[in-house]
Amino acid sequence: MEDIRALQIDIPRGRRVPLKDVADVYVAPTPNEIAREQSSRRIDVTCNTKGRDLGAVAKDIQAKLREVSFGAGYHPEILGEYAERQKSQTRLYSLMLLSLLGIFLILYADFRSYRIATMILLSLPSALSGCILTAWISGGVLSFGSLVGFVTVLGIAARNAIMLISHYRHLETEENEKFGIHMIIRGALERITPILMTALAASLALLPIVISGNKPGQEIEYPMAIVILGGLTTSTVLNLFFLPLIYWRFGKAREAVMAEPELS
Repeated sequence: MEDIRALQIDIPRGRRVPLKDVADVYVAPTPNEIAREQSSRRIDVTCNTKGRDLGAVAKDIQAKLREVSFGAGYHPEILGEYAERQKSQTRLYSLMLLSLLGIFLILYADFRSYRIATMILLSLPSALSGCILTAWISGGVLSFGSLVGFVTVLGIAARNAIMLISHYRHLETEENEKFGIHMIIRGALERITPILMTALAASLALLPIVISGNKPGQEIEYPMAIVILGGLTTSTVLNLFFLPLIYWRFGKAREAVMAEPELS
């Protein structure tokens, strides 16, 4: 080290001085690798989670980083698995909107009525209220698994709604059942078994995941199971009680349209 400090260097006017006169020479820890991304230097700080889900830990890290003042040109970014999950969630939001559009087109293709298709589609968000409630009770973190649960419940609720409305149409057109409260009650009672069996079978399949708890290795399955269980509860109530009332209220216009040819 002393030899380095005594190293002679050239200065203006042809003179030579030892290095120690113009610089501090000492041993200091430095990165053994300088990483760059888009022409900017970066330093990676890695960590693993234990006993908590990745999303909650990442939110805590972001909260702490907001309290840290960085110099000009420096900024923090959370990358790795968390960043990939965020990208997946963004894609899932886009696919969810496309699925809603697809559901509406399928409903219109089946019922040939914008009114009935819109009525069913607008009733679906009510089925998701149980998903939102259980997600909030379990910690309020909307993870990738939770979003998958939302899409699953949306599909189940749409299927049950299509089955119920199709049965009402069958009673009117094939069995000549007069539109009214008697038909509404009869249709709901005849559809109660398949709707309850769907919800019960799915709930029993997810129950072991819920009972085992939110442990490492189940960061996706556990929130998905919790959200689906809550959504199945509200969607079943919606399909058996509220959707029949909605159809009774807005199906009267359809009865008048069907009666016009008979009057003429």
